[in-house]
Amino acid sequence: MATTFGGPANRADQALAWNMKLISQHELSGFGGVGEGMAMQKAKDGRRILWLAHESAPKNFTAIDVTDPKNPKQVVQTELPHARVRSNSLDVVGNIMAVAYQCQQVGMKPAGVDLFDISVPESPKLISHFDASGPHSRGVHCVWFVDGKYVHMSSGAADFEPTNPNDDQFYRIIDVQNPSKPVEVGRWWYPGTRKGDSVPPPTRLKGEFDTGFRIHNVNVYPERPNRAYIGYIDGGAVILDITDKSRPKQVSIWRYSPPFNGFCHTAMPLLSQELLICSDECTKDGGVDWPKLVRVVDISTETNPQPISTFPMPAYESFAKRGGRYGAHNLHENLPVETSWRSDKIVIGTFFNAGVRAYDVSNPYQPQEVAYYVPAAPRMAPSGAIQINDCYVDDRKLVYAVDRHIGGVYILEMTV
Repeated sequence: MATTFGGPANRADQALAWNMKLISQHELSGFGGVGEGMAMQKAKDGRRILWLAHESAPKNFTAIDVTDPKNPKQVVQTELPHARVRSNSLDVVGNIMAVAYQCQQVGMKPAGVDLFDISVPESPKLISHFDASGPHSRGVHCVWFVDGKYVHMSSGAADFEPTNPNDDQFYRIIDVQNPSKPVEVGRWWYPGTRKGDSVPPPTRLKGEFDTGFRIHNVNVYPERPNRAYIGYIDGGAVILDITDKSRPKQVSIWRYSPPFNGFCHTAMPLLSQELLICSDECTKDGGVDWPKLVRVVDISTETNPQPISTFPMPAYESFAKRGGRYGAHNLHENLPVETSWRSDKIVIGTFFNAGVRAYDVSNPYQPQEVAYYVPAAPRMAPSGAIQINDCYVDDRKLVYAVDRHIGGVYILEMTV
């Protein structure tokens, strides 16, 4: 069921829980603002290392030993080269970690992807840097790296000039089979978003809700390796045929804004059910850009995606004015790696001040909320409330949820 109560939800200083139990919390040495990069490594000595990309400077990434989830221990924490770059996103395959770098302005560096050797977690070693800087590029926002061969990413490029500055990041595929020499093998951008395109630019959303026609997340799974599923922000959800990685082809675009106000963040397929779970991102405080939802889309005919339901949301009246952002954001993306829990029935996502929440989609026409955890506001939280930004579920079915600003990582046991 959805949360519909009033009073307690308005109290940001009180934790709320149903079918999720807090095991422990780690504040990351006082630098508890975490972005959208969470990955788990099984180190050669048997330890489980949770790698976290920070939301902003001064920290780059942090590693936490979560072998004993009741007693997490910091292993390493690294610095960014300057205050106007963020790492935000990372993924791990074996002992190689890919980390994204995005700058505050175009033309700055470092802007691209670093590959690290993390075989000794205490001492990450840089293998190579893939440069994505350029006169119209801020670098890389998000990476998807799950097979050890290719990094799929949201990126600018030196040779890409967008028709609108908000459209500066597009889909790029990087071959990292030789990690010391990463090389681009393919790219795709939304039609009309590059200067010189043969089609006109897409119609933009109005005013403050114009957040850009650029890629955010991309998902590619071994069960269907010839498809890329993309959240393209104001462009909606995109399905691409990547049979030939050098020439990705559009299969379909499902754009639902307007009438909604944009920012399709993640388009995660549940392939056994031929569904696409599409999450928005709330980007404004106080419910200004409500509604920011999670939608269930039928892709049994992938050239014609059709929405069939939305996840039941906690009551707007209880959370919109609780502090900070309220609405959908990241999903646990069923990463096809050894350390990730995978389910085509339970979807877990983050909702900023409404915490981390789990939904049963066994009946995709009537998704049901089955668990949630909303931490109390961390001390000195700038928004006055928790802002749960991302989540990861490991193969032990433990849920790791991170705060965007200061709270660090919350380790939870889910009982559904």
